[in-house]
Amino acid sequence: MDPLEHFLPQVWFVILALFLFLYVMLDGFDLGVGILSLTSSDDERRSILMTSLGNVWDANETWLVLMGGALFGAFPLAYGTILTALYIPIMMMLFGLIFRAVAFEFREHSTRKYFWNLAFGAGSFLAALAQGFALGSVLEGIAVDEAGHFIGGTWDWLDWKTALVALTLIQGYVLIGSTYLIAKTEGELQTTHYRTAKIAALTTLIGAIAITIATPVFYESARTKLFEQPLVYIFSVIPILGVLLIGLLLRSIERKEDQTPFIFTILLFLVTFFGLGLIVFPYVIPTQITIYQAAASSSALVFMIIFIGFLIPIMLFYNIYQYIVFRGKVSENHYG
Repeated sequence: MDPLEHFLPQVWFVILALFLFLYVMLDGFDLGVGILSLTSSDDERRSILMTSLGNVWDANETWLVLMGGALFGAFPLAYGTILTALYIPIMMMLFGLIFRAVAFEFREHSTRKYFWNLAFGAGSFLAALAQGFALGSVLEGIAVDEAGHFIGGTWDWLDWKTALVALTLIQGYVLIGSTYLIAKTEGELQTTHYRTAKIAALTTLIGAIAITIATPVFYESARTKLFEQPLVYIFSVIPILGVLLIGLLLRSIERKEDQTPFIFTILLFLVTFFGLGLIVFPYVIPTQITIYQAAASSSALVFMIIFIGFLIPIMLFYNIYQYIVFRGKVSENHYG
């Protein structure tokens, strides 16, 4: 294989992993807050939760659009196969995202907010659930023929292993949503989300442990990779780091700290994504299609890198600028 043809797919694998991480981190707390809004005891609290998202939630979803476009351009074979295999969960996700977006806007102008409150929370939950099933299905592997085309069934994405991933992802979203609200709220509402963060941290840990145990037991390729040299040393450190970060997160919650729970949660997501990336590489669809098989032409990948090279700094600057401008607490005095 030509060195460039070997190197460019690896670069795009890292870029797509970055887009996915940024989406899960940023829209993750967004969806988590939406799910938590279902548990709010009154409309005043729910208004504060939604106000905390008002200026950032739409920009967070831009990373999902960018990731889809990059997957289509860099790995067109994988794009077509994944969308065919996961048509139902992807449509569920899109429906949930659209429904919550409509609910967010309509709620502001409605005198009877109950339906739109429910729609926002339900749309957030549906989107998170669908993303979990899609992630679980890709990690589990998609049935393809020798050409890389999908040959499985309509409901291949639905089994207990993908359901475990989906439920764990939802708990992760609730965790990062709770720690975000700890940083953005105060008083009794902040105290409530110290509790939800603690519960979500424990349930996320339980789910992560179950996935960690199930992966080498049920997937031979993952088992082989987990115990090969020198990756076995890296994979042995990742769970230790995860447990350490959970411990630091729980300690920061017990100490009623403001910002550090959110920081520790982001680091926990980062460690998890690093581990998943090592397990998946070099496959874009484990364990069927490699990044080299699915990659577009070298000229197309180079052209896209030039375009993305300009776009990524602009988007990152815009996201960072947003969070700087709209930093600080949200209280009952901030909404109308």
